[in-house]
Amino acid sequence: MGDVISSHLDEAKREIITARTGEVIGEFGHLYEQQYAVALFNNVRLDIEGGGGPQPQLLHRKIPLENKSIFSGSLFQYLEENKKWRSHFLFVPDSYNINYYDNKASHDRRLHPKGTINCAGYRVLTSMEQYLDLISSSLPGVKAKVGSSPFLKCASQFPLILWHPYARHYYFCVTTEKEQQKWLAVLQDCVRHANDGLSEEDKVQTPAFTDAVRLYRQAQGHYGSWEMMCGAPSQILSNLVMEGLLPELRELISPRLKGKLHERQRNWMLISDAVYSLVQEQCQTQYEALLQKCGAARSSLDASIRTDMDQIITSKEHVTNKIRAVVLPKAEKLLKVSIQPYISSILDALMEPTSRGFSEVREVFFRELVDMSKNTLNDGTKETIAQHMEKISMLAFHPVKMHSCYEKVEHLSLEGLQQRFDVSSPSVFTQRAQILMREQMDDAVYTFEQILHQSLESQGTEELCKTIQRCQDRVIKKFDYDSSTVRKRFFREALLQIFIPYMLKQLSPSCASELPRFQELIFEDFSRFILVENIFEEVVLHSAMKDIMMAVKEAAVQRRHNLYRDSIVLSNSDPSLHLLGENPSIDWAKEHGGAKEEVDGAGEDSEGGDESEGGDSQKKRRMKQVVSMIQVEDSPVLSTESCMEVPCNDDIPERDEEEEEKEGDGEESSDGKASPDQNGSASPRASENSGLSNGSVLKEEEARAEEQVKEIPLKVESATAGASASEEEEKKGEDRQLVLEEQPPTNQEVSEEALPPAPGATDTARENPPEVTADFPPPPHDDSGFQSPTSEGAEEEEEEAAAPCTVAPPPAEEHLEVKETSTTITPEAEAKTIDSKTSDQ
Repeated sequence: MGDVISSHLDEAKREIITARTGEVIGEFGHLYEQQYAVALFNNVRLDIEGGGGPQPQLLHRKIPLENKSIFSGSLFQYLEENKKWRSHFLFVPDSYNINYYDNKASHDRRLHPKGTINCAGYRVLTSMEQYLDLISSSLPGVKAKVGSSPFLKCASQFPLILWHPYARHYYFCVTTEKEQQKWLAVLQDCVRHANDGLSEEDKVQTPAFTDAVRLYRQAQGHYGSWEMMCGAPSQILSNLVMEGLLPELRELISPRLKGKLHERQRNWMLISDAVYSLVQEQCQTQYEALLQKCGAARSSLDASIRTDMDQIITSKEHVTNKIRAVVLPKAEKLLKVSIQPYISSILDALMEPTSRGFSEVREVFFRELVDMSKNTLNDGTKETIAQHMEKISMLAFHPVKMHSCYEKVEHLSLEGLQQRFDVSSPSVFTQRAQILMREQMDDAVYTFEQILHQSLESQGTEELCKTIQRCQDRVIKKFDYDSSTVRKRFFREALLQIFIPYMLKQLSPSCASELPRFQELIFEDFSRFILVENIFEEVVLHSAMKDIMMAVKEAAVQRRHNLYRDSIVLSNSDPSLHLLGENPSIDWAKEHGGAKEEVDGAGEDSEGGDESEGGDSQKKRRMKQVVSMIQVEDSPVLSTESCMEVPCNDDIPERDEEEEEKEGDGEESSDGKASPDQNGSASPRASENSGLSNGSVLKEEEARAEEQVKEIPLKVESATAGASASEEEEKKGEDRQLVLEEQPPTNQEVSEEALPPAPGATDTARENPPEVTADFPPPPHDDSGFQSPTSEGAEEEEEEAAAPCTVAPPPAEEHLEVKETSTTITPEAEAKTIDSKTSDQ
C-alpha cells in the first residue's frame, strides 16, 4: 500500500498539492477577512438594537449527552493492510466519532483505539451494488460490473459500507438482517451528527466562514447547495480544495495505474485518501493562522464599529437604496417569470415528508409516556418512575427508536426541480430536517423531565398517574406550537437556499458591471463593514422573501400540516417554567436509587491502583449507553476464506457470570435495570428497554407486555368498583375514541383566559375547526394558535381531572367524533382536584 502511494505521489505531485492548497486557502482567506468584519458589525448591531421572534415554549438542554455514550458492539471489519476480515469492537462516544479496537478487552483496558472514524461527508451503504455504482465514477472511462471482478469478497450477505468521495472507505458486515438495520441506524446517526455543520453559537466566525465558502464557490461558477459543506472547518476547506484538485490529479495519475479493474480502483482510492490527508493537514495549519490574524484585529474593529455605528448604518442604507433602484426591477421580473410559479409546488414537496416526520416524533414521545403511565398503575413509586425516566431521558439520541421519525423525511424529493434550480441533492434538506426533529424531541423530553420532577417534589407520589397525564398534556401542547414554528422557519430557509443562488446566477452577469461604481459612495473608514457584493445579495434576498413569507403564511392560514399563524410574539410569558431551564439535567437513578450500587460495584471491580482512583476510572469507563450492545444469538460461523476470528456468542457478552447469578436470585439494581458489567456492556433488561433485543429476548418482552396489559384493567376496575354497567361501557368507549387536545399553549397557562382573541381570527375559522389528518391530528384552535378557554371548557377540564385515571390512547389515524361523556365526581375527588390545580398554578 505504501509503495503504491509513494510511487504515484512523488515530489513533483506533492508540490502541486501544496501549491494548489495554498492558492485556494489564500483566496478563501481574503474573502474570510472581509466577511469577518461584516459579521462582526452585524453581531454588534444585533446586540445594540436587539432582535425578536416567537419565544420557544419548550426548554432546551445545554449538555444533552453529559456522561453518556451512544453505542458499542462487535462486528466484522475489512482490513486494507492484509485484505482480511476480523471481528472488531466499535465504541461510539458522545462526540459521535467511531472508535474501533481489536477486541472488547482492549477497550476495557483503556488502550488507544486502532483507528477513529470522523463520519463527516460519509454515506452509509448496505449493498455492494450501491457501492460499485459510486466507485464506477472514480476513474474516467472505467465501469465496474457486479460479479465480473468483485472489489472485495464480503464475509456475509449483510454489508455496511462507509463511502466518502475523497477519504478512505470502511467496510463492515454482520450476520443477520436485523443487526444490519440496527447498525445502519447507528451509523446514519453518526453521519447525520457530523454533517450538521458549524455551531450557530459563534455569531461571528460561523457566518464569516460560510459566506466566504459560498462566495468562493460562486466565483468558481458553482451556485446552489453543496453536499460537502459538513464537518469541521478544516474538513470543509479540504473538500473545497479537493473539488478542483482531484480531477487534475486523476488526469495525471490514472493513465499510470496498472493491473485489473478492481486493483486500479483500489489503488486510486488509496491515493485519493493520502492526498486528502495531506490537504487536510495543510488546511488546518493555514486556517488556524487565519483565525489568529482575525482574532488579533477584532478588538480594534469592535471599537471602530461601536464608535461609528450610526454613521455606518446611515451610509449602508444610502448605498442600499442606490443598488435597490438598479437591481430590484430585474429581480422582480425574474421572480414573476421563473420563481413564483414554482414556490407552491416546492413548498408542498418540503412540507409533506417534514410534517410526517414531526408527527412521528410526537407519536413516539406520546407512546413512551403512555407506557410509563400504564406501568405506574401497577407500581406507582418514585423508583419505578426513575426507571422509566432513565430510558426516556435519552430518547432523542436513541438512533433505533428515532429511526421511524427520520425515515419519514427520507421520502423528501425535489425531482424535476433539481436541475432547474441547481440543487445538487435533497440530502442537504433531509439531514437538516432530521437534526431539527432530534432537537425538538430532546426539548420535549427535557421539559417533561423538569416539570415532572418539580411535581414529584411538591406533591409526592399521590395521584401519580394524574400528575404524569397533566405534565404530558402540558408538554405536548408546547411541542405542537414549537414544532410549527420550527417547521415554518425550516421551510423559509429551504426555499431561500433553493431560489437565491439561482437568482444570483441569473442576475450577476447583468449587474456585476454596475456594482463597482457604488463602492465610491462608501467612506474609506467604513469600507471594511460595508461591502457592495453583500448589499447586492441582501437586495436579491429581500425581493424573494416577500413571496416566500406569503406562501408559508397562506399554508398556515389554510391549516395544512398543522401550521399555526404567529400572531402573538411571546417573551418570557412563563417565567416559572423558564427558571427550570437553568437547572442541570436530572440524574433519576441517583436521586431515586440505583446510583450507589453502581458506584460500589465499580469500586469492587477496579483493577490495581488506589481504590478511589480505580473506582473513579471504572465509573468513567462505565458511563451509561443510550443504546445497549447488540447480542447475536446463535450467530453462525461464516464459511469464507477471507474471514478470520469469527466470533461466537461469548465474544459479544452483555453480562458476566456474577450478574447472571444475581439475576437468577431475582436481584437487580435499584434503577430497575441490571447494572452493566465492568466492560460497559448492558444487561438483558437494558437491552429490552433500548429496543435492540433479539430472538428469545424479544419474545420474553412481548409476553411480559401482554401480562402487563392484562393486569392494568384489574387495577382500573378496582378503582371504579361503584360504577354502573352503562358507565363502564362509556369508559371503554372513551379509551377507543380520539382525545383531542387543546390549543397550542401561550406558555402562560394560568392566564390563558385573559388573552384576547388573536387578530385575524374569524368566526368562520372557529365554526369550522381544522380537519384532523391521519398524519398529525391537531387540537382544535383558531388561526393564531391561541384560544381562550370558555367556562364550559374549564368545567370539562375539572371533570377530566376528577375522573379515575385513564391512559389516553395515541392519536387515531382516521377522523373520529368526540363524544360527550358524563363522569360522577365525588366531593372528595373534587376537593383534591382543586388543591392540585392550585399548587400547579
